[in-house]
Amino acid sequence: MNYRNISDLNNIILKRLSIIPRDFDLIVGVPRSGMLPANLLALYLNKPYTDLHSFMNGHIYKAGARGQFFDVSAYKKILVVDDSVASGSALKECKENLKDLEGKFDIKYCAVYVVPGKEKTVDYYFESVGLPRYFQWNILNHTTLEKACFDIDGVLCADPLPEQNDDGEKYIDFILNAPPLFIPGAKIGTIVTSRLEKYRKETETWLKKYNIKYNELVMLDLPDMAARQRANNHGTHKANAFKSGPYVLFVESEMAQALEINRLTGKPVLCTENFEMIFNAESFFYNVKSGKYLPFLRKVALKVRSKVRGSRTKKTTKH
Repeated sequence: MNYRNISDLNNIILKRLSIIPRDFDLIVGVPRSGMLPANLLALYLNKPYTDLHSFMNGHIYKAGARGQFFDVSAYKKILVVDDSVASGSALKECKENLKDLEGKFDIKYCAVYVVPGKEKTVDYYFESVGLPRYFQWNILNHTTLEKACFDIDGVLCADPLPEQNDDGEKYIDFILNAPPLFIPGAKIGTIVTSRLEKYRKETETWLKKYNIKYNELVMLDLPDMAARQRANNHGTHKANAFKSGPYVLFVESEMAQALEINRLTGKPVLCTENFEMIFNAESFFYNVKSGKYLPFLRKVALKVRSKVRGSRTKKTTKH
């Protein structure tokens, strides 16, 4: 599995920004996924930008103005941007939509990510990424979510506040009225939660309220919150469910649990705390100062920075 989040998208654009010529007059994003990279490119290249259909209607966005119609003669060279090319069908449809404008404009096509073998379908691309792949900006609508497990609290809905977590009436009220967070547009394979089995009815009511589709709901079969706290097996409980079926992804809210699930299963875990994909839990470390789990390379960077600062301090204090 290949995964790219918004930070990866931004970084690869910055890293290879020089591949885009500076003589483009206008950046056009292909809705919806292409709008994000198009906006970033327009910002970095300091060019006006718009979406595909607004462009076809003669409407653009410029710095200092929310929007305005433009004179065709003022914008000749156009860069059409999408986030990715896989089969190429979306790109083909885009070109078909613009074929009547080809005589008026010099139109080039760009994708941030292309699958190997599709590089020549666009004029510019930033990175070749093979299948299967997930992007942060479309993972919640991915058709393969039926092969995924999802946590509830911190993923599908907000976590309960301490005062709501009383294992009683307040907690029931929370479950029934929890604010939604990341609601997928595709069907989930299995929802795996550390909520107690006795709250199944209320949990199912909430899931139905937000039209969340799933095949199975796995809960903790323990009598009360005290028993759950004594067991302290949230990660193991989720990992066991993850291992029990042909699942390819687990979506978890807490980094510590995400790392544990990955260690126990060897399967990818997406952490919504920072939208990092955990492929190898051993490559992360806990930074006491920040209170966060960081990739191993950042651990090395922190050590180097610490040594540099120490060296500077010695130089400035020497008499």
